[in-house]
Amino acid sequence: MTEKTTEMPCAEANRRLLEHTFTEVAKGNIDIFRTVLREDFIEHSPGNPSGRDAFVEFIAKAPLASSKLELKRVIADEEHVVVHYHMVPPGNERGIAVVDICRIEDGLIAEHWDVLQPVPHPDETPNGMF
Repeated sequence: MTEKTTEMPCAEANRRLLEHTFTEVAKGNIDIFRTVLREDFIEHSPGNPSGRDAFVEFIAKAPLASSKLELKRVIADEEHVVVHYHMVPPGNERGIAVVDICRIEDGLIAEHWDVLQPVPHPDETPNGMF
């Protein structure tokens, strides 16, 4: 007889980690990053600092902290999670399409990459951005 495990598959745990983090950040809780990032967190986006504490301090002052965020999709596997969302900073009615890619290690975010694209006028994207 084989033993049944109650552990959540790694991809699902990774998905939940990022969905929870996104929900908290969307509510304005930037400090959530202090609990979900590894201390030795590595940031790959130009101009953004690596290290958990430096990154949290940076994000607290970045447009993300004051933007309206709308999650569009989450794709997860055993090591990475991709989050696609619409970020609308104050004064920017069309906003920005964002893709965040995170590498998860031991249940925490170890690395981050992102891609940002201004949302163009609807006439330029007849199929929509999202």
